[in-house]
Amino acid sequence: MPKSIGAAAVILDSEGRVLLVKHSYGNNNWELPGGKAEDEESAEDTAAREVLEEVGLKVGIRQLTGIYYDPNHDMHHFVFMADTGPSHPAPQPSSPEILECRYWARDELPRPISDFTCKRIDDALNPNRPQLFHTVGPRQWLEG
Repeated sequence: MPKSIGAAAVILDSEGRVLLVKHSYGNNNWELPGGKAEDEESAEDTAAREVLEEVGLKVGIRQLTGIYYDPNHDMHHFVFMADTGPSHPAPQPSSPEILECRYWARDELPRPISDFTCKRIDDALNPNRPQLFHTVGPRQWLEG
């Protein structure tokens, strides 16, 4: 059976803030826009499709910033920098699974958010990241 693939996009606004979405399920946590790949869909296409589905933005997928293997779910997560072009249109929740979406300063990320989401943001925004591939453990939730 093939491994599951997920992809997410790190999108910055003109002020360098990162776009996050608040899910309507689970812990109502904040996440990068992204999700699971459909059959025979590339990671890049998955990231672009998920951004469009979740926040209504068409993005250009740019640089791969990390590949994260989650052995608990036997899944590879690909993370890319993406951009909305020079106009920076406003994101809007475009799916019932998204309660809210907005840009956040890196030092003021909302709660609840997982350590995994914070790591992917830090890795994407660190030009001197030492490696692209990471193995991750169970999520730790950062509250309040």
